[in-house]
Amino acid sequence: MPVQALPPARWSAAPVPPVVATDSAAVVHVPAQRSFATVTENASPDAVLIRRTMAEVAPVADKVTSYFYALLFVRHPELRSLFPAAMDTQRDRLLKALLTAAEHIDNTEVLVAYLQNLGRGHRKYGTRPEHYPAVGECLIGALNKYASGIWDAETEAAWVRAYTTISQVMIDAAAADELRAPAWWHAEVVTHDLRTRDIAVVTVRPDQPYPFLAGQYTSLETPWWPRIWRHYSFASAPRSDGLLTFHVRAVPAGWVSNALVHRARPGDVIRLGPPAGSMTVDHTTDSGLLCLGGGTGIAPIRALVEDVVEHGARRPVEVFYGARTDHDLYDIDTMLRLQQAYPWLTVRTVVDQQAHLQLPDAIRTYGPWGGYDAYVSGPPGMIRSGVDALKDVGIPAERIRHDSVEELVAAGD
Repeated sequence: MPVQALPPARWSAAPVPPVVATDSAAVVHVPAQRSFATVTENASPDAVLIRRTMAEVAPVADKVTSYFYALLFVRHPELRSLFPAAMDTQRDRLLKALLTAAEHIDNTEVLVAYLQNLGRGHRKYGTRPEHYPAVGECLIGALNKYASGIWDAETEAAWVRAYTTISQVMIDAAAADELRAPAWWHAEVVTHDLRTRDIAVVTVRPDQPYPFLAGQYTSLETPWWPRIWRHYSFASAPRSDGLLTFHVRAVPAGWVSNALVHRARPGDVIRLGPPAGSMTVDHTTDSGLLCLGGGTGIAPIRALVEDVVEHGARRPVEVFYGARTDHDLYDIDTMLRLQQAYPWLTVRTVVDQQAHLQLPDAIRTYGPWGGYDAYVSGPPGMIRSGVDALKDVGIPAERIRHDSVEELVAAGD
């Protein structure tokens, strides 16, 4: 049965804005596929219906995603300009964002933080409150088609309630952010240092003050690939001159990363989205910092060290710097200079081809780490294994900080 368009008043909010964009500042993890029974215990009636829908459409996720965008662009062609010209980098993020919202539908604190950051991040795409009804209508249309075996009026009502409530959080967050910050910043490239064949250290000057915290990240758009944004961590603490530095590794077929490494030059102008991420130092405590940085993941770790320096603390900081080869330790000179200047800082390198062990395993050789807060930055696989290793050595999950793994999957494209 065809889905009837709902009155605009009912479509003022939803978990769908994760469809329109993909930025997230909250550390929210998309769950692995699990049986429906494992996620229904103690869940609200709406959460049960939403998760049952997700379990039903999971095997045909590609078809759901394609049909959603087909509906959106046919019924609302005016929204096409909000998306990249090539949709291959956008398509696969829909289901992950929906799974995240569905997984946390009953966890108000986590869900609101996740959606507020999405709402703020959507501003750079030109997303407006009036766009949400169209997105909601087409989401319901796609779910109706591919979850037809279980879809009924009760299920649709649950999705409408969730969409309306959740997207209002995003709309309100965007409206509040509009009063204090631009939707994006223009930033001129001032230096471009090619450290290795595929890694560049890029420093830019924003056109207006850019507030952020050490350990956070932002999204970048280059002039060569409009509307394609990728996440990169700040490689330093906030500086008095206002400059921002990023470490970028070019990956195969990575549009943004290859442009930044091989094409960008001083004088080029890029765009920055708002800062995001919660991998920041808690300066209300004197706990030690245990930092694992793999590859260009050393960038935010370096920023955290500089942040401790700026606050004048002498808390112990232990850095494990991982790389595949010596050649990949592109920022080791900087880290060693910091170690020489500050006796509370220890830097250890873990080179796979020499030590025959992975970075997360190396921390088991040292310690104990009971009084430390842990920070993990690097490729998604390293973050997953690093978190597991840190838990194994007794660090509680609430004292382990890292950015959302799923947000980082395409971060280097």
